[in-house]
Amino acid sequence: MEENHVNHSALCFENNRLSYCGQECRRIPPALQKMYGTKVKCLDLSYNSIETLKGLEQFTRLEELILDNNKLSDIISFPYLASLKTLSLNNNQIIDLEELVNKISKHFPSLTYLSLLSNKACPNQLSDIDKDDSDYQRYRYFVIYMLPNLKFLDSRRVSTTERREASVRGEFMRVRRPPSDVTDAPPPTTLQVKGPPVRPMPVDFGALGKHRGAYGKCNYKYTGKHSEGNRFIVNSDL
Repeated sequence: MEENHVNHSALCFENNRLSYCGQECRRIPPALQKMYGTKVKCLDLSYNSIETLKGLEQFTRLEELILDNNKLSDIISFPYLASLKTLSLNNNQIIDLEELVNKISKHFPSLTYLSLLSNKACPNQLSDIDKDDSDYQRYRYFVIYMLPNLKFLDSRRVSTTERREASVRGEFMRVRRPPSDVTDAPPPTTLQVKGPPVRPMPVDFGALGKHRGAYGKCNYKYTGKHSEGNRFIVNSDL
């Protein structure tokens, strides 16, 4: 799919919601930016091949952004969107959790809903048999500590207990990775290690695409070629 071409049969715009899914575009088509940028509150670009969010700054009223099943990586760059409340990045190629949440904290001050399932940055036993519930809980504490306004993380509400624990322990749950230029160096001795040992994030993500991020009901019709129907979990707590 050419980046400047828009398949109008796959485009749905209704009630300030724009859906353009399953079209293999690597970036947000400029035509969408020009036609809908100032009108859209919810933007769904799932099941494409998006690698860059260039042009997202044109969607100045955006409150909900769904980018599941794309090719976004650690080099992702976000514009400042003051009104964004929901961000879904399920099944992308994000590895560095700390870098990602730092970017989110700076660029989306109103964010309350975040889903990162099926990224290497999100340790989950369903995606990696080497991980367990404690790995995932440590991840939650860290993200909640970094983004204290979150109400939902992945498909689960942030509990009062989690928020309390995150305020005390979250800072120490960050994942530390060695610089890429020292990966061939011998492992450090006990005397060289400072601070408590930290468990690594997943390195083998063998079950991508099995999670479903969700925050509310989908009110538009998805006409992309990879349709899976309503991917969003309805939660009465919303």
